[in-house]
Amino acid sequence: MCETSFDLPDCLRRLRLRDDEAARQLIEHVYPQVMRIIAAKLPRRDAPEDLAQEIFLKMFTKLEQYRGDVPFEHWVSRIAVNHCLNAIRAQRSRPEWRWADLTPEQTQTLDAVLTSSSDAPHPSQALAARELVDKLLAELDPADRWLIQLLELEECPIEQISSLTGWSSTRIRVRAFRARRKLNKTFQLWRKQGKV
Repeated sequence: MCETSFDLPDCLRRLRLRDDEAARQLIEHVYPQVMRIIAAKLPRRDAPEDLAQEIFLKMFTKLEQYRGDVPFEHWVSRIAVNHCLNAIRAQRSRPEWRWADLTPEQTQTLDAVLTSSSDAPHPSQALAARELVDKLLAELDPADRWLIQLLELEECPIEQISSLTGWSSTRIRVRAFRARRKLNKTFQLWRKQGKV
């Protein structure tokens, strides 16, 4: 229904007047295109509908930036592609460990922690996990080790680390990305060698 009678200029005009029906029509108009892009670039473990909602939210928040010099569908597709690529990058910088990636001992430890009735893991399990983390961190350059400890273990915001170090947020992100990649490679190597 909306495909045959869709009038983009009128829809955008009504949208600027906060017309909810115009917003619904615009989403219906670009939905198939956005879903095709997501299907082509879908990051692992991300739900397509969640990504679509995030893309539509970006589209509406940036609507004032649309000048009409390119077709609206191209403008939306650029938002969708960039959002998917950012999601993939974020996933690479913070990879999730799958249960199958763990050794039987690590699986047993995590299973015991997850099924434990108390919030705290058994002291020996916590100690074993901490020892593994410490061994992995020892493989890093001291500055990178400190950075990973601040970002991942203490969950400090990048702005705070920037004020502590004087580094730009870009430099912090790049160093953290490289440090995480090195930790991942070290862990995979140790796993192949049976050290963990």
